Amino acid sequence: MTHASSDERPGPAVTLGLLAAWALHDAEELALLPGWLRRNVPVLRERFPRVPDAVWRRAESLEAREFTVAVGVMAAIVAAASAAGHATGGRSAGYQAALNGFGLHGLVHLAQAAAVRGYTPGSATSPVLVVPFTLWARGRLRRAGVLRPTRPRDLAVGLGLAGAATVVSHAVARRLPDRRLPGGRGDF
Repeated sequence: MTHASSDERPGPAVTLGLLAAWALHDAEELALLPGWLRRNVPVLRERFPRVPDAVWRRAESLEAREFTVAVGVMAAIVAAASAAGHATGGRSAGYQAALNGFGLHGLVHLAQAAAVRGYTPGSATSPVLVVPFTLWARGRLRRAGVLRPTRPRDLAVGLGLAGAATVVSHAVARRLPDRRLPGGRGDF
């Protein structure tokens, strides 16, 4: 097997492609999640009675505005990771962690769809975009000699970072005032 020299830099499709793949994937979630939650939480509550009630209340209370702002915050995080990857020829630990987190996020979507035995927002683009892009980009990084060895702990960190970025995105979204109506409230 021939390996590329470590001086070879992966192209922008590998590094900036993370942002593009993420944007396409999150467009699916942005378009479908709020309505899907409204229609499906009552059924899911009955099907999964061991899930804490607080989880269901949070899902039911997620406003389209909050979700949209959270997606925007996450876009900034993914853009920063992609830019770091591009600037370092894919060597950035932050970029590689974001790439791993993105791929693992896609597997979580597939697990969610399997658990509910049907479609969940994000599960359509995960098998055709998220997981294949992640595997392709990791392969390109490996061939360029810049992919960091991945240990189980690294995968846990990648998934943890994806989860933390999601929590931060929603926390920021909840704290931003909605200026469309007096009193800061409004619906999409």
